[in-house]
Amino acid sequence: MELPETDRIASERRGNSVEQILRRDGLIVGFCIVALVLLAWWWLFRSAGIGMGTNMGASAMSDMGRGVPVWTWTYLTSAFAMWVLMMVAMMLPSAAPMILLFARLSGQSEHGLARTIGFASCYLLVWALFSALASVSQAALVSFALASEGTLRLVDGKIAGILMLLAGAYQLSPLKSACLDHCRSPLAFLMQGWRPGWRGATRIGLRHGLYCLGCCWALMLLLFVAGVMNLAWIAALTIVVLAEKLAPPSMRVRQGLALALLLGGMLMIVGR
Repeated sequence: MELPETDRIASERRGNSVEQILRRDGLIVGFCIVALVLLAWWWLFRSAGIGMGTNMGASAMSDMGRGVPVWTWTYLTSAFAMWVLMMVAMMLPSAAPMILLFARLSGQSEHGLARTIGFASCYLLVWALFSALASVSQAALVSFALASEGTLRLVDGKIAGILMLLAGAYQLSPLKSACLDHCRSPLAFLMQGWRPGWRGATRIGLRHGLYCLGCCWALMLLLFVAGVMNLAWIAALTIVVLAEKLAPPSMRVRQGLALALLLGGMLMIVGR
């Protein structure tokens, strides 16, 4: 049975309206992700003095804690802000497919864009909590002279080697494998944990953040191996995280990285 002409036109208009909303929301979310990542990387490059006509040793990021007692509000808040921006720069690109898919699935519901923002905010909240713990760890390492105050690099190669061995062993653990599987399959993850409303958005955003943390926390601690202020190292770890989540399982990125970390850790411990 065919619809009357007026009903058919109204139906087509509703369909076009839904498509426009989906397209608009996707563009807005995509733009926000790109803007946040670019701003975070701009801050990292600016703080490192790259392209700014300044010397790396005199950079704002490297001078953050010099002359400031580590167990003070000033130092800890500066360290926390630095870690949060690093996590945005490093983790948001790999989370983009999940966030964009959530935006598409939420696009036909009321307040879909706002729910997507809530989902992404809860994801980032998990990494903000990690940043708080990393900031305290940074202060402890500096106060006990285990890390350089300027570069935040572990001064003892054997400790750095042990950290690499820990990260390498975790790469092969069942927990790492399970968390990575969830991060690799955005559609399956969202379909399995989908709940309506704001509560559902916040819940699944936190879940995704926790799975992502479970996947990458050991890799983030490797920032202390080459120096938290080392932009090349930050970029390398960002690429590793992207490769792990976006490359097909047949490439065995996780296993290859585990082997590299274990070998590198052993070489650092024996002092070669």
